[in-house]
Amino acid sequence: MTMPFTYLMRVRYSECDPQNVVFNARYADYTDIAATEFMRAIWGDYKNILAQGIDTQVVNLNISWKGSARFDDVLALEVFTQRTGNTSFTLSTTVRNHATGNELASAEVVYVMVSCPDYVKQPIPDNLRETLEAGAPSVVVNHAGV
Repeated sequence: MTMPFTYLMRVRYSECDPQNVVFNARYADYTDIAATEFMRAIWGDYKNILAQGIDTQVVNLNISWKGSARFDDVLALEVFTQRTGNTSFTLSTTVRNHATGNELASAEVVYVMVSCPDYVKQPIPDNLRETLEAGAPSVVVNHAGV
C-alpha cells in the first residue's frame, strides 16, 4: 500500500492547555498547516496559484477526536484528497502519534476555488484537478526534526 502524503510536526508547549494536552482548537491549526504543505507538494509555490487569479477558501471543517497529544509528541498528519467536485474539493487528514501510530484525530475540510480579488466561485482548473486527484503519495515533509 502506498503511504499517503505525511506532514511531521512536534507539539509545542504553548499549544497545550491546563489539562496538559493539546488544546482542541489547535487541531484546526495543525490540519490547516498540513493541508498547506500538501498543496505546496502538488501545486508548488502558492503564489503560482494566486498568479492565475484564483485562490481557495475553507467553507466547512469537521474534526473528530479519538485521543490526546501532549507536549513534545511528534505528530504525523496524513493528507489525501477525498473528493473533487466542480468548484470544491475535500481534503481528509488523519492525525497520528508518530511514535505509536495511534490515531488521535481526523478532519475533513471542504475548500472552494474562487476568483481573485472578488472571491466568486470558479471551476477548479483541469491542471489543478489532476494534481489534486493524484495527490502526493509517499511525500513526507518533516518539520519535527526526527
